[in-house]
Amino acid sequence: MTTGQAGRHRQPSAASMTGSGRLGWADLPAELVVNLERRLGSRVVDATGQPGGFSEGVAVRARLADDRGVFVKAVNALAAPGVARFHRREIAVSGQLPAAAPVPRLLDAYDDGTWVALMFEEIDGRLPAQPWRLDELEQVLGAADELARILTPAPVDPALLGRPRLGGWQALAAEGAGDRLSTLSPWAATHLDELVELETGAGPLLAGDTLLHGDLYPFNVLLSPAGVRVVDWPHAWVGAAHCDVLTLLSTATLAGIDPQPLADRHPLTRDLDSDAIDAFLAVHSGFLLRLASMAGTGADPNLVGMATALGRSSLDWLRRRR
Repeated sequence: MTTGQAGRHRQPSAASMTGSGRLGWADLPAELVVNLERRLGSRVVDATGQPGGFSEGVAVRARLADDRGVFVKAVNALAAPGVARFHRREIAVSGQLPAAAPVPRLLDAYDDGTWVALMFEEIDGRLPAQPWRLDELEQVLGAADELARILTPAPVDPALLGRPRLGGWQALAAEGAGDRLSTLSPWAATHLDELVELETGAGPLLAGDTLLHGDLYPFNVLLSPAGVRVVDWPHAWVGAAHCDVLTLLSTATLAGIDPQPLADRHPLTRDLDSDAIDAFLAVHSGFLLRLASMAGTGADPNLVGMATALGRSSLDWLRRRR
């Protein structure tokens, strides 16, 4: 479907793909910088903040005195304990990803109990254009197929992983959240029982033995001359190979692209039972819209905006399928 054709449906609006809680390299304590440079084996002479992602703390592309490039992310565990927990999990996951996986290589990590930092090889790449260009979306979908083949069976110990960030309709129903939900999605508010039913039966349809990224959105993808590289792995989980592909496809509506023809062609979704697609879209949108509905006044507005846009986009595809 072209953008013009998609205009018959009210499209969810996009939001900033970068969180508002980022720090610069100059904000890091001098002692931490010394420790990181010692591990890198060279002094940082330039550091540029990078777009994409919503974790608080530092996310920079750094140039070293020996002319190497690295990517560094760091967070203060006392100021942002949740982000530190994700960084520590990403250290564990990244250390077990196979060399063949299209991901940046973890060079080193640092954790003194207060500051947690990861140092990756630099990827000469950029975020995909947003709204999606169809050719770039298809390129990333192809990479998702390759990723699933390499990561099946899962090469990472499941004990290192968190629970999948899926589901929310049952909780919203139990909370009596119809009023606050109606401001995010009137359709969801009037179809809450149906969404709860889809979520309740989703478990067997999500089961599998593939290591999934669990957060495969355009802000976690880099397009490089060497191909697609998938970054940021703290939300990985083990399940059905098609789940990451459906996550990507659910973002297409934000660009006015109908995801259904793409799903009908993709090797991981073309033969899927319709119920499996509907169940995933339900639990996916449920997590995002519950997250948005629970946001307080101190929440990152960019994160809330993106969760709302992505949740509505997934729900819009589900609504049309139903």
